[in-house]
Amino acid sequence: QVRLVESGGGLVQPGGSLRLSCVASGFTFSIFTMTWYRQAPGKGREMVATMSSTGGITNYADSVKGRFTISRDNAKNTVNLQMNSLEPEDTAVYYCNARGPFEFWGQGTQVTVSS
Repeated sequence: QVRLVESGGGLVQPGGSLRLSCVASGFTFSIFTMTWYRQAPGKGREMVATMSSTGGITNYADSVKGRFTISRDNAKNTVNLQMNSLEPEDTAVYYCNARGPFEFWGQGTQVTVSS
């Protein structure tokens, strides 16, 4: 059974940090490109950060460059998103995505940035 389980979301004040994790199971994690997406209320889903299967290629949305860092551990089937200097505009549901021979999505984790 394929699963992507996100964790680490929550409520944080502006300027704070959160670390999201996504644990994968049921497929060959190491051959999949892993991406974090987010969807804010009333808006479409947007790519936040992506990392190639070996970790050699990363890409970030302009709005998070210099603040967010994506990483992965293929031995632990995990992809992380370190989010620093959070802003209210980062408030959204964050989703983990795996793309390869097939595409899988997690259920999402809520991140709220508010004072």
